[in-house]
Amino acid sequence: MASTTRGAQPRGVRDESECDAIVIGAGFGGLYALHHLRDKMGLSVRAFDGAGGVGGTWWYNRYPGARVDAPSSPFYAYTFSKELVNEWEWTETQTSQAAVLAYLEHFADRFDLRRDIQFDTWISDARYDENTQRWTIETDTGDRVTAQFLICAVGALFVAHKPDYPGINDFAGECHHTGRWPHVPVSFSGKRVGVIGTGSSGIQSIPEIAKEAEHVTVFQRTPQYALPARNRPITTDELSQYRENWDSLRATMCARGGWPFKTSRRRASEDSPAQRRARYEELWEQGGIHLAINSYIGVLVDKDLNHEVSEFVRDKIRETIRNPETARKLMPDYYFGTKRLILDNGYFETYNRENVALIDLREDPIEAFTPSSVRTREGEHKIDLLVLATGFDAVSGSMLKLNPKGRGGMSLVEKWDERFDTYLGTTIVGFPNLFMIHGPGSPGVFFTMPLGAERQMEWIGNCIRHLHENGLGAIESTPEAETLWDKEIKQIADHTLYPHTDSWYMGANIPGKPRQFVGHLRGSQYFERLAEVAEAGYEGFAFEEVR
Repeated sequence: MASTTRGAQPRGVRDESECDAIVIGAGFGGLYALHHLRDKMGLSVRAFDGAGGVGGTWWYNRYPGARVDAPSSPFYAYTFSKELVNEWEWTETQTSQAAVLAYLEHFADRFDLRRDIQFDTWISDARYDENTQRWTIETDTGDRVTAQFLICAVGALFVAHKPDYPGINDFAGECHHTGRWPHVPVSFSGKRVGVIGTGSSGIQSIPEIAKEAEHVTVFQRTPQYALPARNRPITTDELSQYRENWDSLRATMCARGGWPFKTSRRRASEDSPAQRRARYEELWEQGGIHLAINSYIGVLVDKDLNHEVSEFVRDKIRETIRNPETARKLMPDYYFGTKRLILDNGYFETYNRENVALIDLREDPIEAFTPSSVRTREGEHKIDLLVLATGFDAVSGSMLKLNPKGRGGMSLVEKWDERFDTYLGTTIVGFPNLFMIHGPGSPGVFFTMPLGAERQMEWIGNCIRHLHENGLGAIESTPEAETLWDKEIKQIADHTLYPHTDSWYMGANIPGKPRQFVGHLRGSQYFERLAEVAEAGYEGFAFEEVR
């Protein structure tokens, strides 16, 4: 989770210090970076986060119904320590926000990480000095810290996006973004609630809000495919089996883009339409993301196969919704799986409640807000409380908010004005000794994030060790390597159906944002490439001797 802000000025420097590395962020990536650099490599490290505690995304996203998308317990967790795996008791197959946060708090305490993390602290400036080969950060609390290395674990989903609807700031009632949910209880009882957005946080929160509110009006921007989570208690036998086979499961996760189990290698042509339908039914009942990844090879590549799976899910929506007109509005019309896969716990059933109404903003757009209502083209909707489930400036947004300054004082905002170019998703030309976890061009949200963060940080740690062992002062990717990496990311994405859909994967949810696919879609291949680059003497990088 990012601890960054642009434009704020420190309130007078009160502390100046030096260390080997600075870590920004105290979520999954930042906590592991601190542990790896400090405890495994023996470096002096200081970490900063604008939140009041550890957790990153999970510290902020406390909205009703917030849960992990699959694979979840116990795989949405650190994998490097069998002792850690054995000592934590997961209770559900789809982990709740509270359980994830408790786990991260346990991790921070177990490895005594809090003593080197400064909370409630925002980075106001980060600059590279070419003469000293060091980064200097300044904070809004008056600290100035220098280090050879800057590790940016600022979060792929951090910068909350608030839509610019006419008069939205005129609304006088409560207004909460799901990505910045209050840490005190929010009551919906007896209230008319408006929810804008039906992405992951909207689909998770709407059923919970509807159970309590007097009335809920859902303002849908894009209808979504959602798969049943089938959340249930996880048994002690299941946990025991996972622990006994942990090494094998982790190896499978590394080989299969984060998924811990073997997946079907069957082709759709091997089965008849009736057999395929039966398979879809079986996977639907199983729940989770199995329909997307465990049905047939090529769901995200083959248009005809994707259309068949898409229609299957649309049929399930039609079967669930009693009102045919509401069902029509809820029909997704993009390629299945090319937006973030969403798991639901009764989302579509919620529209059968008498206290829930659906407004399709594509047919009936918002025209204005008043202090107590939302006006659409066809009517006025009175509300007491507004929930913005409107997503994030994903992947690149938190780095741009930090806006570090590299060689010659060039800001990242200038560098990324037209494209979010990186090398390996971890480094940026013109920004020596700066490393990103889950940056643009890495698997990030497409790879189980804790394991991906671990493996990226281990590679970064080995890179730092290489510099120290060889008397080197700085490392920086080359323009040629960055250009080739950008082409590789695009070629992989263009082989799939992802670029055919307007999504935050393409930057399409933010007005004016460059359209560019932001992630590496082949997680296992990505980490093989990292290893190859290191084995080739860090091919694609330029080094400087210590000055």
